[in-house]
Amino acid sequence: MKMKDKLMSSGVRARWVFVAFVVVMSCSLVSASTGRTVAGNTPSYVSTARNVSPADPSTMIEVSLWLNPHNRAGLDALAAQLYDRTSPNYRHWLTSKDIAARFAPTAAEAETVQEFLKSHNLKIVKVGSNNFYVRARGTIGDMEKAFRVQLNNYEVLGKTMRANDRNPYVDGAAGDLVMAILGFDNGQYEHPVATRSAAIANGGSKIGSAATPPAQTDIFSNICFDGPVTETFSTLDNGSLPIATVKGNHLNMAGYTSSGCGYTPPMIQHAFNLTGLYAEGYTGGGQTIGIIDWCGSFTIQNDANAFSRRYSLPPLVLGDNFTITSTGQSYCEAFDQVEINLDVEWAHAIAPGANINLIVPPTPYFQDIDQAEYETVNLGLANVISGSFGSMESWTPVSVLENENLINELAAVTGISANFASGDQGDFTYPYGIPATVIAPADSPWATAVGGTTLALNSDDSIAWQAGWGNNQTLLAQDTAIYDPPDVLGFVGGSGGGPSNCATQDSSGNCLAGYPKPSYQNKLPGKVRLLPDVSWLADPYTGAAVLIGLPYQQPDQVWEIVGGTSLATPMFSALWAIANQEAEAGGAPPLGLASEYLYSMPAGTIFDIVPVGSKTNVTGSVQETNNTTKNYTANQVLGPVDPPQFVTAIWDYIDIQNTALAVSFGTDCDAAGTHNNRRSTFCTSPSALRTKVGWDNVTGVGTPNARAFADFFFGK
Repeated sequence: MKMKDKLMSSGVRARWVFVAFVVVMSCSLVSASTGRTVAGNTPSYVSTARNVSPADPSTMIEVSLWLNPHNRAGLDALAAQLYDRTSPNYRHWLTSKDIAARFAPTAAEAETVQEFLKSHNLKIVKVGSNNFYVRARGTIGDMEKAFRVQLNNYEVLGKTMRANDRNPYVDGAAGDLVMAILGFDNGQYEHPVATRSAAIANGGSKIGSAATPPAQTDIFSNICFDGPVTETFSTLDNGSLPIATVKGNHLNMAGYTSSGCGYTPPMIQHAFNLTGLYAEGYTGGGQTIGIIDWCGSFTIQNDANAFSRRYSLPPLVLGDNFTITSTGQSYCEAFDQVEINLDVEWAHAIAPGANINLIVPPTPYFQDIDQAEYETVNLGLANVISGSFGSMESWTPVSVLENENLINELAAVTGISANFASGDQGDFTYPYGIPATVIAPADSPWATAVGGTTLALNSDDSIAWQAGWGNNQTLLAQDTAIYDPPDVLGFVGGSGGGPSNCATQDSSGNCLAGYPKPSYQNKLPGKVRLLPDVSWLADPYTGAAVLIGLPYQQPDQVWEIVGGTSLATPMFSALWAIANQEAEAGGAPPLGLASEYLYSMPAGTIFDIVPVGSKTNVTGSVQETNNTTKNYTANQVLGPVDPPQFVTAIWDYIDIQNTALAVSFGTDCDAAGTHNNRRSTFCTSPSALRTKVGWDNVTGVGTPNARAFADFFFGK
């Protein structure tokens, strides 16, 4: 062959090699373009937490792939119109069929996602109604291969958490269909419930299922603050110096001879004018309260009916006004489920004529709870949803936040109010030592966030005062020691609140922004969603009586005093059921999302919660020597707070002799100071949660004046 021919032949080969390279690269690009990384599906702690070990690849787990709804912008626009009084669509609620026809993923799209999962050796467990999600099961090893992730165990806030190390990738046509994937991490919701034992004297708490309720006065007192008192404590408890003298309000807690204070249904019904509603015939009739609580209780119906008999409430009859709906097989059903008893008993106490549907997911994991709420909405299992649970927004994957918000929006457009607890740790800076955040799903603009208050009653059950729930503790004396100066222990619990700030995160999980401010909060400052919207009783020091079944023990049913926004949430949800009853009684449609109305309620329907002070706050003095005495003011006993309006009271802690604490009320922040070497928001900080006239970040718009509140909605 001639040199020219050789060169031409080489050139042809080179061109063919180049063409082949282009073809191969083009095919690769086409293949890559048919898949997608699903952003926002990695917990933020992954970037900073210690990686303990890889997850066991043989462990079986389940994941749920939530599909993108159709025309989300159209759904958002319609949702706004449904709550706009000037719109022709005002409160023309959608049905499940409407949602399926206009916004739901198609069966073909769900089938595409199923094919992706099956092609990676994963078994289909369930396809959600209206094709909104597909759930699959497989080993961690197969999950890692299918989604191109590594699952590890991380050390997070003293716990070991499983999570994926990066955002998952979904290849093929399914990639563009998937909105969120839940189940790689074992993050879960928690109940913000606060309890204190009620050490009932002389066995007075034993009210069994067949027992006749005592006819005498209630076993609990309605007076939580008595005094003032003066108490003296000496070193070694024998008169030795130093000797401490403390004066001030006294907490009426359980002791050896008294059950102490605890609010019961008749007390609350009178204090908040519910009895007037009942006299008008409004008790929640025709409404269903959907209470979402995981695992399940073996004793709930028996306990709730013993509670009901004690306070002359109608019985809860399974299959009639009481339903238990399980959304999956539970392996954690148990006795002593305080949260379930609290929610059922107090929803029933506020709205005794309403039906209760106890909706029981199998676990507290995000995917199980989200599916339970979605099916509640889609199947119309309730008129109002009560969720006494949550997770810190900044530690919740964006995919979960987006999913929660979508489900809450679907509830809102079908005329259902999804109400959630705002949390019991204030702004979460203590005890977690993290930047301030709020709680999900209460942070959703399509939810109603329920905060908490402290309540003091007069002897006739009228309200003496209410404060935003927030407690600090100060140790005055313990056993044989006198604290000079008093030891300010600091924040121990309070209503969650503040701005949403982590609904949008970067690829490393850093918080970028919160949910945009919903229209119903347009008169509030800032540009983001603010929590809470409304409040009710939550302080465990002024908590509510709950009856708990403990089979195989004596007594087999015991009383506990319970608080937390877990208490406030079912109470408000029950009142909202009564408000719905009044709306429908006047010929109007159901009300839908409660938060859409709260900010425009007329005067008299809501109690505004403002700072409360006391002329008899706790003060102290310590005689150090025969000639030296040191005095401590109320502010020195508590620690620095701003504004300086609060209530303190002495708690004689009966479990330890010669022990006294000062407990503060209306302090939803940390008064301990920097000596405790912890990262938290101090009460002197401008960003501290505090009550004020009008809406505030502890109590929202306030607490409902029940009769005026519900009556306002008659026919509206």
